[in-house]
Order: sequence, then structure tokens, then C-alpha cells
Amino acid sequence: MKTELVTSLKRKATKIIGDLAKKREPVLITEHGKPAAYLVDVETFEHIEEKIRILEGIARGERDFREGKTYTVAEAKKKMVKWLK
Repeated sequence: MKTELVTSLKRKATKIIGDLAKKREPVLITEHGKPAAYLVDVETFEHIEEKIRILEGIARGERDFREGKTYTVAEAKKKMVKWLK
């Protein structure tokens, strides 16, 4: 992973973003020698967001299952009729 100083980002933003678009490798931005942010291309960011949404849905389902919030197949079909057409 590439690392850039925040001051380099200010001076070379166009080049850094151009490289990011080509290589699709996150860039760690540091400020005062400490990690401050990650810079990622749009496609990677959207892919990460989608993965997070899926994982959150799985976590909700597992939590509901542990809490006994379940349905029979018939109940589930009745609730999901609009999606099953």
C-alpha cells in the first residue's frame, strides 16, 4: 500500500488520484507521522460498501435467529409474496 503525506496530497492531488484510478490500490494519508485517512477509488469504495451491507444483513439475521425471531416457511412466503412473483 502506498503512503503519502497530507502535504503531498495537497500538492500532487491530481497525480495521486490518477495513479489511484489506474492501480486501484488504497493510499494511506499520514499527518504528523500518523495515519489520518485512506484514499480509495470509487469502484473499490462502492464494493466495500456493498460487502458491509451484506454482512450487516447476515448479522441481523443471526441476531434474530438467536432471539427466536423466526418464521415458518409458510409465514415467510406470505411475508415475501411481493418478491416471489
